Amino acid sequence: MTWNPDHLPDQRERTHVVTGSTSGIGYFAAERLAASGAHVVLTGRSAERLRTAEATLRGEVPSARLSSLVLDLASPESVAEAVARLAEYERVDGLLLNGGSMTLRASDRTAEGLPTLLATHVLGNVRLVAGVLPSMERSARRHGGSPRIVHTSTSFVNLLRKEVRDVRHDSRIGVVAYTRCKALTEMFAFELDRRLRTAGSPVASLVSRPGVGVDAKTPRRPGVRDETVPFRRNPCTPWAQGKDTAAWSALRALTDPLARGGDLYSPEGGVKGRPIRLSPSPLTGSPDPGTMNAVWHRLEALSGVGLPPLGDRRPA
Repeated sequence: MTWNPDHLPDQRERTHVVTGSTSGIGYFAAERLAASGAHVVLTGRSAERLRTAEATLRGEVPSARLSSLVLDLASPESVAEAVARLAEYERVDGLLLNGGSMTLRASDRTAEGLPTLLATHVLGNVRLVAGVLPSMERSARRHGGSPRIVHTSTSFVNLLRKEVRDVRHDSRIGVVAYTRCKALTEMFAFELDRRLRTAGSPVASLVSRPGVGVDAKTPRRPGVRDETVPFRRNPCTPWAQGKDTAAWSALRALTDPLARGGDLYSPEGGVKGRPIRLSPSPLTGSPDPGTMNAVWHRLEALSGVGLPPLGDRRPA
């Protein structure tokens, strides 16, 4: 493998947007991208936490080129505001969809009455992708290259035995609800890439599974991972990795010159280590076309957006 997580390909001149970048995998992905020369747009729900993350990252990477953007994936209004802000950027080369509520209380609901897990891990990302795609296509027309959207999933998806057909079906078991949302994430990601390629769009859609990242093995970062931040105990700690290395799968999907749309990157074995390209689960990578079409249209209806025309070739 020629891709090296310690020496990412040069990202100068590129702009990457990272959701959920105030902690964990999102923060460490942003740190590595900034160290590789990228302009990184940090996003998160809290302006205060964004300020902390930005200050910490600048302490680690003094040369970092950063912007911050408040984004609450549970709020359609917040997503719309973020899309409008991102449309002002000269270019958007990468969109890492890492954010999402980590509560496993399946009963939690948003102001719209939608399950919080579904709203933040799936529907908010559908809205964001629909809004940012025109900016990414414009970036490719002006500057060349193939902008990438990277969707964060989980190896738990491999445990599913049936296709997810009912988007709104709720489970009372939090981890089951979370896994179903990540299955929908993968279905949306792979179908999006198929549609992008059919339309001749330069934008690629890929999937990342981070493996198991735990706080106990994550490097200290002031205000991001230290004594001021609640510590999440995890029974998997003895054989897991830190959240810094859990970011590698997403970073490879974003930066490896050999990565292609429709690729899935994950640590071999699904737990830890350097990411490799794996075959997606047939349930998410190649579901029944009728099921996929129904899920696609339901996601659009629930998110309240339609994906814009793809492959638009109007002059920049």
